[in-house]
Amino acid sequence: MKSFYSKVLLFGEYSIIRNSMALAVPYSLFEGKLTFPRDKNFRIDSELKAFCQYLKKLSSKDELLCPMDLSSFEFDVGQGIFFDSSIPQGYGVGSSGAVVASIFENYKTCEDNHLSDLSYLKTVFAQMESHFHGSSSGADPLISYLNAPILIDGKTSYKTVDIPKTSGEGAIFLLNTGRPRRTEPLVNLFLEKCKSKSYSNLCDNVLAPITNNCINSFLSGDKESLFEFFRELSDFQFRHFGPMIPTLYNELWENGLKYENFYLKLCGAGGGGFLLGMTPNIKEAMAELDQYEIRPLYRF
Repeated sequence: MKSFYSKVLLFGEYSIIRNSMALAVPYSLFEGKLTFPRDKNFRIDSELKAFCQYLKKLSSKDELLCPMDLSSFEFDVGQGIFFDSSIPQGYGVGSSGAVVASIFENYKTCEDNHLSDLSYLKTVFAQMESHFHGSSSGADPLISYLNAPILIDGKTSYKTVDIPKTSGEGAIFLLNTGRPRRTEPLVNLFLEKCKSKSYSNLCDNVLAPITNNCINSFLSGDKESLFEFFRELSDFQFRHFGPMIPTLYNELWENGLKYENFYLKLCGAGGGGFLLGMTPNIKEAMAELDQYEIRPLYRF
């Protein structure tokens, strides 16, 4: 069966809640696909079984937004089908999104003309992924399903974009904190803080414009502007998103801002998982960060 990749939210964590733009890309290092067991002594995948029951319940109420062959899905679950995945859970790289994209691809029965409608797909995926998170924007499954970068602009505008092909000494990279985290408590904390008018104004009038500037600079290939805006974003998050930054990485984050060899920002909700970094010289940064697991994403 077809594999589906993980995703990385390059820009837009938290600020998208305040209506900034966001940019997310597929990440091919991690992937997963539906697979039947080779061993006859298999165990039924309890998560897929529960997901199937969730979809069947929606269907019985005539609430399922996309028609699906749930009888086949239920039968395959009984035959031991499972999601064979290298995507780490709790790292913010879309493990549940890839599951949803895979189930949709293999059991959908909707009309083909709907498959080019990003708004339709996003709505369907949001309903499906809500099983895993309680609520979902549908963005993660959309990126995995399309295997394409997605620019999110407002609550209803989703479109695929091209990433400039560049090379050079600089890079955007992932830093593995080595610890999983849960998204929901951190997002709830942010929403609670936004009840303060001063904090919400700060996010609306400072964070959102910085995020939009990062995205526009990245998509236009303006690396000098991107580096400056990335620094502003790193500094903002260090000063205002303290609870989202893993405690063990506070000093490293601050040193990046101080010496300007690299800058760090959250990758998704924070609290663990991956951090996203940017450096003008990836070789020097990797030498300086040699005790950490570093994975370059884009060179420029």
